[in-house]
Amino acid sequence: MNHSFEAYYNSELIFYSDRNWLHPIFEFEEFLKTISIKAEAIHVQDKIIGRAAALLLVRLGIGEIEAKILSELGRRVLEYFETPYSYEDLVDRIGCETENILENELDPKYAYQIILKRIKK
Repeated sequence: MNHSFEAYYNSELIFYSDRNWLHPIFEFEEFLKTISIKAEAIHVQDKIIGRAAALLLVRLGIGEIEAKILSELGRRVLEYFETPYSYEDLVDRIGCETENILENELDPKYAYQIILKRIKK
């Protein structure tokens, strides 16, 4: 993995971003609007996936998710939505305020609205 966020279709890199926090997922959402590939056919690799990132990726309908570091709270979201995932390191928390805010949230659409409000601050 050469970037903080990468998306693959049939093992071909189709999108990447080196921005931080959740910005790559929002950039990727815009990119998805420009292609004819279904989200469930895409494999995403992200350096750090906490609960917020997991909820955003589930909301997009991503087919498979791979994390270098996955938080337990993010893992629970992926399990709940039966999204295929893998990780290198599982940690209790990633130390992100957004993860704390969404600790008990399982509605991807509601989480998206909360995150948008945080971005606009």
